[in-house]
Amino acid sequence: MKTVKRKSVGTHFSMCVQPAFIIGTNNEDGTYNFAPITWVSVTDEKDSDYMLVISMHGTKKTKQNVLRTGVLSANLVSKDMLELMDYFGTHHAKDGKKDAFSYNVSRGEVVDVPVLDESRWVYECEVIKSVETGESTTFFCQIKNVQIDERLECANTFEIDLTKLDPVIYSGMYHSIGKLLGKIGDFGK
Repeated sequence: MKTVKRKSVGTHFSMCVQPAFIIGTNNEDGTYNFAPITWVSVTDEKDSDYMLVISMHGTKKTKQNVLRTGVLSANLVSKDMLELMDYFGTHHAKDGKKDAFSYNVSRGEVVDVPVLDESRWVYECEVIKSVETGESTTFFCQIKNVQIDERLECANTFEIDLTKLDPVIYSGMYHSIGKLLGKIGDFGK
């Protein structure tokens, strides 16, 4: 294996490779709200499959909706949704309804949350715990349902070919996945 030479750059460089999601929530008046959030991961929970972990910073409407209702959808962003994600990221609910861009919304199948019809992978979630850290809130969410594009083969969700989902990856800029490299165990001899 080749040794890499590194240099220290300080802690102000906070690049972190993150999947891009658009979080769907219910406003107080029953309308929907969407916002891109990239601080999303999973963790194990005793006696359960796994939980979605989502951190939101500041006072955005999406965060306030989750705190109020305890439910959300996490819509994975694929490359064909990048313009929509960027629109949601540059337009804020406090400035009015985000309706200058065309998109289709339906309701979750298990949780009463708005979901984006364009998303190929959607989590319907209920918050079971939240943790405050400074201006951020981290939500630990029980996944109540997962909707996937019916064109995806899904014998084991851990073996989904991400190149078929074509997800947007965020690190301060938008990126995409190039190719499938293999499975665990394919490279160790």
